[in-house]
Amino acid sequence: MNETIALRMLGKVMQWELEKAQEEFQWLRLISAVKYDSYRDFLAGMRFLESLLGWLLQFDPQDRPAAYAFVRHRLAFISAVERERLVEIMYPQTVLPRLLKSVADDRGISSWQVYTDGSARHQLDVARRRTLFLGLSDGARLDSFRHVNVGRISNEQVVVGIQLDTEKWEDLRKELAKDLGELKAQQDPTFDTIYLVDDFAGSGTSFIRPEVDEHGKRMWKGKLMRFLRSLKNAKNVHSEHWTLVIHHLIITDKAIDHLNDAVRKAKDESPNDLPWFKNVEVTYSYQLTNGFALTPAGDPDFYALTKKYYDANIQTRSTDKGGVKHLGMGYAGCALPLVLDHNTPNNSVALLWARSEGKGEQAHAMRPLFYRRNRHSK
Repeated sequence: MNETIALRMLGKVMQWELEKAQEEFQWLRLISAVKYDSYRDFLAGMRFLESLLGWLLQFDPQDRPAAYAFVRHRLAFISAVERERLVEIMYPQTVLPRLLKSVADDRGISSWQVYTDGSARHQLDVARRRTLFLGLSDGARLDSFRHVNVGRISNEQVVVGIQLDTEKWEDLRKELAKDLGELKAQQDPTFDTIYLVDDFAGSGTSFIRPEVDEHGKRMWKGKLMRFLRSLKNAKNVHSEHWTLVIHHLIITDKAIDHLNDAVRKAKDESPNDLPWFKNVEVTYSYQLTNGFALTPAGDPDFYALTKKYYDANIQTRSTDKGGVKHLGMGYAGCALPLVLDHNTPNNSVALLWARSEGKGEQAHAMRPLFYRRNRHSK
């Protein structure tokens, strides 16, 4: 659709006066060009303005101002460029400070002094090589992480995937032994720190969560448990007192609290034959604080829309795992006004991403503003 036509139609749908329309058109042109049109699931001829127009039409005329105000003032969109920046700062902001502190604490010196001592610098090089980075999804962009850290991190330290077979683990160990030999290191060829890296955590339940089986027994599920089972089959890969670092490019306060609590409980309750870490840390490139989420008190008008324009058919067995049935405020009730360039998290309010036909009693057809590609089926 022609941009001018789309804007003219938006003005009619919103019933804007001329001055108001000109002001909003200026903002819409800018934000579409700079950010929203880059959303990966938009098609040629169907970009943000067209999507916004169709999205607003699902609301009654009296509800459209509240819906538009949400987009105008509350919606946050993280572009591909911004996500790349979060990948780039991972090493200087998280990885390097941890390494420096580890070496400094071991030698009883300050972190800045590590660079002034040849022996300490060598210890830093060894500690860095004994660090492994595993990507939990393509969104973690470990290919970019590897690229921006050429000369610091080797290709053999960066792997996309957490369920590695024994052959891959053995290859990683052999490459580590080779490089440590070249460094003339005395340490065993084992990884002392393993990073599990992902792009986003809204609730943290996909990483680790408790479930109850058909016999009423509590068990732990999620990416962490799959990783540990893979690691269990590897031989002599990690040190005795290895550290697990759970790193997300973007994470909420809610997810941080969940991970810190659930990982500790899972370690206490799960079988001892799993290769549990000695220490665990939760780190991130960018943190979404609790004030970022929508609330009934802070966003009453849009909150009402999440109740009024809703279809329970969007709920699945997978979404039920978040502990909240009604998805109006998103998976696990996270209530996020968030869109990522490559997909919309289901932790965001459902009116942003849900699509349904509205079949059934009291079911309202839902049209997404930024359609979400689901990774789970019913």
